[in-house]
Amino acid sequence: MIQRQSTCVAIGDRAVLIEGAPGSGKSALALELIDRGALLIGDDSVELKVAEGLLLAHPHPRTRGLLEVRNLGLLSFPVCGQAAVRLVILLDSEAPRFIDEPQEIVIEGVRLPLLGLWPGVAPLAIKVELAMARYGLPG
Repeated sequence: MIQRQSTCVAIGDRAVLIEGAPGSGKSALALELIDRGALLIGDDSVELKVAEGLLLAHPHPRTRGLLEVRNLGLLSFPVCGQAAVRLVILLDSEAPRFIDEPQEIVIEGVRLPLLGLWPGVAPLAIKVELAMARYGLPG
């Protein structure tokens, strides 16, 4: 099992890793997705392992169930104990405005679609849900 500095939520039975520079809005995006029905897997640190060709995300034991909500602190949320990562979102102010296909990232030998989104440009949660529906690997 490896640790990765990412935020991760489960949308249905599929996980999305949210990556980006510190302060880019990873936790805020996770909070928006949780408000829309996603479940927290981990904030700012997740454990990943490969099983049967899938990259499985697990909560980090030291931060399990905790999400940093800016101006409020660390708050507790219900947790998804494990889900297969099917999409990686990179919060990046240099993300292209239009794409034909997502990029690809390989994590622990597993190929995943990678989509850049401009941080702070609403409605990010809806964009992630649309990206999962359109580009996320099937569950």
